[in-house]
Amino acid sequence: MELKDLSPQPLWQHFAALNAVPRASKKEEGVIAFILDFGKRLGLETRRDAIGNVVIKKPATPGMENRQTVILQSHLDMVHQKNGDVNFDFATQGIDMYVDGDWVKARGTTLGADNGIGVAAIMSVLSATDLVHPAVEAMFTIDEETGMTGAKGLDPANFTGTILLNLDTEEEDELTIGCAGGIDTNTNASYKEVPAGAGNIAFDIRIKGLMGGHSGMDIIKGRGNANKLMNRLLYKAKQVVDLQLVSLDGGSLRNAIPRESQAIVTVPETAKDTFTAFVTAFTAVLKEEYKLIEKDLKVEVNAVPTPATVMEPDYFLRLLRAIYAVPNGVFRMSPDIEGLVEASSNLARVIAKDGVFITQSLQRSSVESTKEDVSMAVGAAFENIGCEVAQAGDYPGWKPDADSATLRLLLKLYKAHFPHEPKVGACHAGLECGILGGHFPGGLDMISFGPTITGAHSPDEKVQISSVGRFYDYFLHILREIPVK
Repeated sequence: MELKDLSPQPLWQHFAALNAVPRASKKEEGVIAFILDFGKRLGLETRRDAIGNVVIKKPATPGMENRQTVILQSHLDMVHQKNGDVNFDFATQGIDMYVDGDWVKARGTTLGADNGIGVAAIMSVLSATDLVHPAVEAMFTIDEETGMTGAKGLDPANFTGTILLNLDTEEEDELTIGCAGGIDTNTNASYKEVPAGAGNIAFDIRIKGLMGGHSGMDIIKGRGNANKLMNRLLYKAKQVVDLQLVSLDGGSLRNAIPRESQAIVTVPETAKDTFTAFVTAFTAVLKEEYKLIEKDLKVEVNAVPTPATVMEPDYFLRLLRAIYAVPNGVFRMSPDIEGLVEASSNLARVIAKDGVFITQSLQRSSVESTKEDVSMAVGAAFENIGCEVAQAGDYPGWKPDADSATLRLLLKLYKAHFPHEPKVGACHAGLECGILGGHFPGGLDMISFGPTITGAHSPDEKVQISSVGRFYDYFLHILREIPVK
């Protein structure tokens, strides 16, 4: 079966058209032009605001003119990540999708269901001629994945709606009414390089095959962080042989759990067998620790030409200690909401090469004070070895409103539509609702929901076909039942 044959057909056709357009965060000109052209071809009021968000307005269908205007919101950008052995150019190629049973997947790359399915659902409403709905204002934001600058720079004058439906939740049995805020902690430092020791040989070490995933939603799952695992391997190896670092390159995106890391090191040629035996034994330790989670974990070691220089040995040891000390994973569980991560950190990127050492990490929390606490803990670990620390991209969380009138409506319709009760609560991810609500002094009644998507922010991302059908039918029911003004 092909995508064009899936139901609901309009949604899947729009998703396929969207995924043919490269749409990396901060490189969205192509998808902005695509969605502007889409609205204009429909003859709908369509505009782009100063920062790049697109607004498309569609009048109410006959008999629905007295209902509240609804803002339908999704973000246009997607996380671009691929497996290391996949040859794919995100700047020029559309996503290569295929159907696998009840799932749509991509070949070796992220799928873009986050948040492309939400965008496609809104496009389906805008293009339909046979639906019943109130006046709708489609809010397509940019750069959600790398800073939420679209939400931050949104012009509220373009909207009159009082209800906002965010279509960016990734479990169909969840109604999200709150989310975590976040902040980036980036560090950099310079270090000296010294001549590689005489009689040394070099090895390329690669940790690969980890699951990775969304650094918010998946942080509680105990998945391996390639940057932390590589640091652990190097730290232990240095205790066994005279190990020196040539370069280090791990992770890719700030909001993705690192799946791969590469290090080039030198060891005395006389210690070659000791070193390779250590790596084999340590790999077995990691595989045992992660056997129920990271079933494809691999550690590869290959000889490479010996470089001329290595990192100054004392700095190498200090670097290893700093990375070891950096908090990573769950920092604190919420005392208020059972099972919710309150604060976390993800060491997303580690690079040491040619005398420059940098790291990138993202801290999240639903409580501003613990967001500050975990970000300071990360920064302090690197300040101790002389790094400059820059914290940026700060965005607020979204405070839950359990007394929301829109929540009551969605609960009523959910119970009529599904055979089970929904889970209502907050998520440990950065939805745009917290920022968007701040633009509207009169307030917006906001709810987030969506179909089932797994593996977001990784090449394992997939969306469940049957859940998309149920989500879209539920979505249309909600639009038909929006209350009067």
